[in-house]
Amino acid sequence: MIKRILVYFEQRSFGVCTYIGERFGISISKIRLFFIYTSFLAAGFPIIFYFFAGFVLDFRHYVKRMRHRLNDY
Repeated sequence: MIKRILVYFEQRSFGVCTYIGERFGISISKIRLFFIYTSFLAAGFPIIFYFFAGFVLDFRHYVKRMRHRLNDY
């Protein structure tokens, strides 16, 4: 049951923790815990950062897809 919940959130999330973990070579679970703990300590500021980073990553993927489509023609 817990594994299904984790898979659901990993598929539906923005991929910010995964991107940061792969980029800097840090464990993804440590980054997630960092966001959770700092969200409690900093009154939600990391959540704002997380959504902003998710928006930027999604926009980057959108631009790459559009660029790839333009190159196909």
